[in-house]
Amino acid sequence: MRRESRGDMRSDGKSEEVWPIAFAGHVCLDEITPFGGPTSVAPGSAVLCGAMVAARLGIRCAVLTRMNEADEHIVRPLREAGAAVTAVRAPCTTYAVVRHPSENPDERELYIRRDAGFFTPADLPAGFRAGILHLAGISDREFTLDFAEAVRARCGVLSFDFQAAVRVVGSGGRIVFTANPAARQFAGLIDCAKLDAVEARLLTGSDDMAAAAEIVRGWGPGEVIVTDRSGMVAATKHGTFRAAFCNRSIVGRTGRGDTAISAYLCRRLTHPPREALAFAAALVSVKMERPGPFGGSLGEVEERMRETKVVDVKAA
Repeated sequence: MRRESRGDMRSDGKSEEVWPIAFAGHVCLDEITPFGGPTSVAPGSAVLCGAMVAARLGIRCAVLTRMNEADEHIVRPLREAGAAVTAVRAPCTTYAVVRHPSENPDERELYIRRDAGFFTPADLPAGFRAGILHLAGISDREFTLDFAEAVRARCGVLSFDFQAAVRVVGSGGRIVFTANPAARQFAGLIDCAKLDAVEARLLTGSDDMAAAAEIVRGWGPGEVIVTDRSGMVAATKHGTFRAAFCNRSIVGRTGRGDTAISAYLCRRLTHPPREALAFAAALVSVKMERPGPFGGSLGEVEERMRETKVVDVKAA
């Protein structure tokens, strides 16, 4: 990744520090209906799944979210795990609906019934600084280009989940996947991008994850991660790599991509892209075997890495 960390974040109003990694995005309540299964409602979101990875790995992390104070229980596990959470008060907490109409875990119907509103530069804590900041949105109702430009100066590496651009909330709250022109504009501001195969195909026209990742990398990001049900691809200046998942079940499929990019970014703090990809694929494999955010251990992930194969798709 091409940028270095700059400045400090005042986390307590007195001491100064740079958070190694930080996450911004709406926490939400997820109403999930699996194919052939019962409906359940539980805390979710990209920022919850992502930040929990960092916290469980023992990495100091900060979280910026928007929510109603009545739903404080959603972020309590993050606080208990050690994450520093700034919750900007909003009239409501985002409520998402996920329906799986078939056995294909990548086929989903998505709705946003309520949302907590757009982030603004005023939401940033005074003195906010982070080595890596990941914008972990779940729809186009969270981040504006103005906000991305404001946080660009507050972090060393800016990462962006493209679902926060292509998931456009339409009539009745139904999410429509759209080749939003804003996606290319966000690409020009960021250092790392995350997409799933559906989003990658929509934006690039390519069904090949590696080819799509390389196309998106040409728009500006130094590193691009693409995921699907089989595994992950990373396109970087060091080469393009593919790693397969080795999960035994998919009961914890929700949050797969959010977990993948967080695990990759956390490992990239200390390791090169190829090794970070292997680590992320192993961690996601463990996560998908249990519902909810990642709750495993570093030891479990390292054990699973023995089964994780990384293939060089394209040399640097």
